[in-house]
Amino acid sequence: MMKKIKDGKLAVLYSPGFGAGWYTWHGIEELLFDPVLVDMVLDNAGELAMRNYCEETYGTDNYYGGLEDLTVAFVDTGDKFRIEEYDGAESVMCMNDYRWFEA
Repeated sequence: MMKKIKDGKLAVLYSPGFGAGWYTWHGIEELLFDPVLVDMVLDNAGELAMRNYCEETYGTDNYYGGLEDLTVAFVDTGDKFRIEEYDGAESVMCMNDYRWFEA
């Protein structure tokens, strides 16, 4: 699986807007990290160009909601993270963002 790393940080795609989530609605791990799509988001390529790329690369049977506000978060390489979703709005939460207790 290809990933984009910049300045020691991994690019992660997510959709922070309410309505439709990105990863939480399609569940395709590769689409969290796709370096071509990351560059398209960073270059403001537009929703239609991104949808065409996704359909050509990953097929037309997947749900690509959340493209309209797709965003890139940069996570330190090696950090554990997860995508949380509430009403379609996704957040990238790193393990270090939580307070952990030991039993």
